[in-house]
Amino acid sequence: MKDFSYTQMAGRFLKTSGLRRSDNERVNMKRRDFLLSAGASAVGGTLFPHVFEPLFAAPPRPHAVWVENGEPAVLLTAALKEMGGMGSFISRGDVVVVKPNVGWDRAPQFAATTNPDLVAALVQECLTAGAKTVKVFDRTCNNPLRCYTNSQIEEKAKSAGADVTHIRENRFVTKAINGETVKEWPVYRDYLEADKVINVPIAKHHSLCRVTLGMKNLMGVMGGNRGDIHNGFTRKIVDISRTILPTLTIIDAYRILTANGPVGGNLAHVKHPRTLIISPCLVSADYLALDLFGLKVDQVDVVADALKHGLNKFDSKTLNVKRLRLS
Repeated sequence: MKDFSYTQMAGRFLKTSGLRRSDNERVNMKRRDFLLSAGASAVGGTLFPHVFEPLFAAPPRPHAVWVENGEPAVLLTAALKEMGGMGSFISRGDVVVVKPNVGWDRAPQFAATTNPDLVAALVQECLTAGAKTVKVFDRTCNNPLRCYTNSQIEEKAKSAGADVTHIRENRFVTKAINGETVKEWPVYRDYLEADKVINVPIAKHHSLCRVTLGMKNLMGVMGGNRGDIHNGFTRKIVDISRTILPTLTIIDAYRILTANGPVGGNLAHVKHPRTLIISPCLVSADYLALDLFGLKVDQVDVVADALKHGLNKFDSKTLNVKRLRLS
């Protein structure tokens, strides 16, 4: 390989990288500065021809992680590690909303609400990453006092450091949607004003739309008459969700409800996959979770419609999924 001085190499770097300098500016880089700036590397005393490219490129981060065979907090830790840690999503000083499913007056073993241990672990991860505040709330279907208590989410999230509150109707604000069907809709102010949102639904059967996953879970921050959304549900939920997509979606499949959802109540309908799915793409997370129920995308209108209208960040046909089974 032809020898170059560091000044020559620095000039070559500026030329090939597209960086510009003024006519009277001279390249004057010390050896150490050049090596740090250009990323030059020597192996066996020979400098690689592509001195300006990293020697060892980090592997691309997966679009989603599927991890199974663990307890909720352990599943979360393993999944976040593959995604670069919670610090990849939460910054110091962030106000974070963790949005679980607290909708029903059911104990955790009935798989009608998000696992409380997972919610607590999420709160702790956010605070450790530097979040200023972590808010937890949901617009329940049953009595909120009973839902928050019997789901164990209020107790465990508070113990982990969360600000747990009940929904207040006067905090819904009208948000422009401008969708095909929905032009505007009331959405909870605290959700809209958060710096980051982590959507954490439980995977379960639903009598209206076959399964309820991440997109359906967002109904817990939508105001108005629930019946109005359920009338023409698929198009409306996709319209509204487009404007309030979360930072991260974590699907709780530690337990799943396979029949008589979304309320459940029969332990015979509860399975224990002990699984968690995580993705910064709501639609990709929902798409993957269909496998839990043996469903294809064309069998679940809300996921198919979301893909059709481009709500997904990643192409479902080339989705990079990291799958882990813990020992």
